[in-house]
Amino acid sequence: MGIEPVDVLLAGLGAIALGAGVLVVSTRHIVRAGLWLVVTLGATAGLYLVLTAELVAWVQVLLYVGAVVVLLLFAVMLTRAPIGASDDLDRPRWAGLLIGGGAGLGLAALLVDAYRWSRVESPRTGTGAEQIGAEVFRTWVLPFEVLSVLLLAALIGAIVISRPDIGSRPDNRSEIGRQESRRES
Repeated sequence: MGIEPVDVLLAGLGAIALGAGVLVVSTRHIVRAGLWLVVTLGATAGLYLVLTAELVAWVQVLLYVGAVVVLLLFAVMLTRAPIGASDDLDRPRWAGLLIGGGAGLGLAALLVDAYRWSRVESPRTGTGAEQIGAEVFRTWVLPFEVLSVLLLAALIGAIVISRPDIGSRPDNRSEIGRQESRRES
């Protein structure tokens, strides 16, 4: 019972995803954080490919790498956020380490309890898409639709936050208008 090449690939891609994920949250450059997120999501897609979940891997690449990261970078550009290093991104590190470490330990305990270090046989190639489709459209239809409403609410919230004229009080609107007219001239 030796080390399988699949195990080496999984460990390597997992290490890349973990390292890039740490760089996403530790860098002070927001654009670099977005690019490290691309590496993290790409390594995750590689993990799906190794696990013979080709459909999930391509969905990962198309939706997350291709759409979400591009949306994030466009949002940074359109909101005129600082591109370089920013002191506004500094947060207390102990809270993030505590929450991240607790979540990581909880997930590790869950996986160890679920599999008990047993060997799991890989499914046949080509059946994963049918199984995922059956689960999504039979068992998980309601959570899927609730998630779409949640994402719509997040999008509306992002629009409200990014527009200073929507959420402001009536006495501040004249000040905002004066500031915008000064910028235009």
